[in-house]
Amino acid sequence: MHMEYPDNDKNTSRALKEMVAENDRPREKAKNHGFNALTIPELLAIIVGSGSVGESVTELCQRILRDNDNKLYRMARMSIRDLVKNYRGIGEVKAIEILAALELGRRYHQEKFEENNQIRSSLDAYNYLKQRMEHLQHEEIHVLMLDRAKRILRQERVSSGGTAMTVGDVKMILKPAIEQLADGIILAHNHPSDTPRPSEMDNSLTSHVKQACNIMGIEMVDHIIVCRGGRYFSYLDNGKL
Repeated sequence: MHMEYPDNDKNTSRALKEMVAENDRPREKAKNHGFNALTIPELLAIIVGSGSVGESVTELCQRILRDNDNKLYRMARMSIRDLVKNYRGIGEVKAIEILAALELGRRYHQEKFEENNQIRSSLDAYNYLKQRMEHLQHEEIHVLMLDRAKRILRQERVSSGGTAMTVGDVKMILKPAIEQLADGIILAHNHPSDTPRPSEMDNSLTSHVKQACNIMGIEMVDHIIVCRGGRYFSYLDNGKL
């Protein structure tokens, strides 16, 4: 006699589906296989926690990433308001948590660089500066203060402006270097347009800061224009210092 056990078959099928679903959950996947096994959307999904009707949390995170060309540094340029306004399922608390996580990642890379903080080339300077400057949506001027061995003593923002320009004051640029008794400085500013070509105003500022440094006995090591995606301009490398 042939006997069927439909209830058992259904229970087994349901259990298998639940097992597969559980293995697909980012938190379970991280616990069972480690964080290295997770994709970037899955890592973000752990922070976000839940999606909305018709869209899972992983799908939501995939969509946010797609809207930012799958680049985390583009996400870091978003504001809390942008996230809340554009993505159903992202409230203010979740937006704050996402941007806080991205900021932690930025500071992690900054700390790694600071363990060996000697500037040997314009690329070293760019790699250090971009952690604090490439995500900005407005222009800022920063000064890296160096000791005689070109090790970084401190970084300080000396000016903040709009999306197209910021005004550099030579006195404000040199003030922290004098207070720090720095042997050298690297002047830096960012171009939110990601075009590394210097403007006439950039050239004029470089010239005035260079003259002031010569008077004060401080070496002007370089002036770096910081853009995203590995693009930058070095006045030293281009023979304009």
